[in-house]
Amino acid sequence: MAKCPNCGYHLRFIDWKPNCPNCGVNLNYFGLEEKLQDEADKAEVEHAKVQKRIDRLKTAFVGSPLTIARIFLSVIPIGMVMLPLCTIKYSGPLISETVTKLNIIGVYNALSSLDFDILTTLMGSKLVGTGFLGYGVSLISIFASLVMVLVSLIALCAAMGKKGNIRNIFNNSLAIIFAAVSAVFFSIFSKNINSVFPEFYDGSLSIGIYLYIASLVVLLALNIYLTVNKVQVKYKQCYVGGIPVEEYLQELENGTSIDELHERMNKILAEKEAERVKEAEKKAAERKAKEEEEMARKAGKYLEKLKEEEAEAAKEAEEKAEEAAEEIADAAEDVESEAEEIAEEVEAETETEAAIEKAEAEEEKPEE
Repeated sequence: MAKCPNCGYHLRFIDWKPNCPNCGVNLNYFGLEEKLQDEADKAEVEHAKVQKRIDRLKTAFVGSPLTIARIFLSVIPIGMVMLPLCTIKYSGPLISETVTKLNIIGVYNALSSLDFDILTTLMGSKLVGTGFLGYGVSLISIFASLVMVLVSLIALCAAMGKKGNIRNIFNNSLAIIFAAVSAVFFSIFSKNINSVFPEFYDGSLSIGIYLYIASLVVLLALNIYLTVNKVQVKYKQCYVGGIPVEEYLQELENGTSIDELHERMNKILAEKEAERVKEAEKKAAERKAKEEEEMARKAGKYLEKLKEEEAEAAKEAEEKAEEAAEEIADAAEDVESEAEEIAEEVEAETETEAAIEKAEAEEEKPEE
């Protein structure tokens, strides 16, 4: 019979309710929180592993200027094989002279349309067998070299792995070897056919094959340099419940119980939450202080504006008062000048009347 995981009570067939009849714990959800915590821990550990792969991938491509240059140098050989790799010229009594310059596309077409039965027959010929053997090996080798270039380009994704640099050197070396073998065997084919049909055929290597091999040599040198002078991977620190993942895994190896780790996680998370709340309060206080400072600044500007308006109003009143005083002064001067004029007229009239009275008095005076 089943037991209660909380109290160990032996459950009976009649105990059909989801709660334990002895302790009352919900049997369906007992320990669910711990299980979810364990699943969350596993998810964070897996995320840490994936994050390390992402960090290595990022470093492999943009970890340094040399790794960026390696990307371009890995693509350049593909462009080089688009140039003419070899030149074939043939002519005959009834055939006009024809010159063909083959690049990798021409090689692919020749390889895809190659009749291996006829090639096998020609390779068995004592006269041209060596030449056509070199022809077949040359076509296959240059195509295999390009395949190794593509493989090397794809392998850059794992360049920062344990064997990533060795893998890159091996792929580049194979590409160079195949390219050199292709050039050598094409030369053997051309010399053999030219020796048998000197007036009919002539073949030579073109600049494309030399540039192709040179680009591969430069790429190989760069990979060797990066192997000796390794680019350090900058891993992003990952956590499991606030504990660094490396420390978490080490604690598990040392036999630390998962409950102790979860208790420690809860403590770390509580501290982080307290720091978050403290930081939020600090930001809120700073924001409030800025708002108060802004309000004080606006209030100061308002008071300054009021003072400026009062000063302007007082200045206007003073100017009006001065204008009124000037007007009053002007009016007083006008009144004073009018009074003087009136006084002068009165004085003139008085003198005239006195003169008239005097003259009348003299006329009335009897003669002696």
